[in-house]
Amino acid sequence: MKYELDYGDDINESIVFWITNFIKFKLTSLSNTKVTDQVALSIIIKELKENCFDIDTLLLLTKRARKIGMNGINTYTSPLIKFHEYFTQLYLKSMKEFDEDLLSDFLSVKTAGLSDSSKKNYRIALLSFFSYIDKRNKLNESSSFRFNIELKNWGGLGGRSGVKNPAFLTEQEIHKFITSIDTCPFAKKSIERNRLIVKLLLFTGMRISEILSLKTKDLTIVDDEYYEIRIKGKGNKYRVAMIEKDKIRKQIHNFNEYKPLNCPLLVPNFKGNELSQSYVYRIVEKILLHAGIRKEKNGPHMLRHTFGSFLYKKKKDLVLVQEALGHEDIKTSRIYTHFEREKLKETTDIW
Repeated sequence: MKYELDYGDDINESIVFWITNFIKFKLTSLSNTKVTDQVALSIIIKELKENCFDIDTLLLLTKRARKIGMNGINTYTSPLIKFHEYFTQLYLKSMKEFDEDLLSDFLSVKTAGLSDSSKKNYRIALLSFFSYIDKRNKLNESSSFRFNIELKNWGGLGGRSGVKNPAFLTEQEIHKFITSIDTCPFAKKSIERNRLIVKLLLFTGMRISEILSLKTKDLTIVDDEYYEIRIKGKGNKYRVAMIEKDKIRKQIHNFNEYKPLNCPLLVPNFKGNELSQSYVYRIVEKILLHAGIRKEKNGPHMLRHTFGSFLYKKKKDLVLVQEALGHEDIKTSRIYTHFEREKLKETTDIW
């Protein structure tokens, strides 16, 4: 049987629904030769199907399954509970927003300090989970959504190559991209709003969800030269970003002409509600195409990586990168030290 991809009223309900169904599937497909009570296992599967509507209940039921011998289920349960905990704090609107970049970020944060075997378990759990959803979701009666998650290039494991460099714009591409922000055609009503969103992505490194939930009152003018931006990030933690006033003043002023009256959001849609993240993906891709730039990753998250990469390149301050991007753990910020690894190549030809 197939189910709607966004099965529920919000992203939390959707994630819980898919994790619950996936764990139920695993309980029926994993080897149960060591199970000491088959009747108890049947009851657990039945309860998962009929009475499991939250993560706490899921955790309780899987603990009962392990007690009767289904030890392998923890390979999937533990990573997916962390997955739920992590992504329900990101203000995502749809399951469609999950991609390789978001999952790689999750793995970097949640597996830092774990052994390679544990990291492999996390990767296996995610691959199995999204493969399951690929086969069992539907958009309509004749089509389904495909994530096609592979995580082949995730560099979290130890070894010769280390962490894979994030996709980012080169300095030459940045200049072309900035020019295209101001020349790429958009509808008259949305042009300044779209430019404002993309400039905030590039010049502050903010996450899409953080920008879309920004309120006008979150911007304060400092020294008549800068906007100080109060950002509500993951886990409802606040941080501050700054941007030169002249970079976005025109966009803010001009968009106010079309913005719904009394709407507190900085960049709402024309009904006064939050824009979808998929809309932002489309405008970033349109500007990249207009600039003639094609990268391995063409979404907004690539602009965040660009900001982080060049902040580290110019300042060589990893703590500053961590604070600017709102990383919980500085280990996540270390992916932006790839410029140092590139520099080390110069040591290979000294003889």
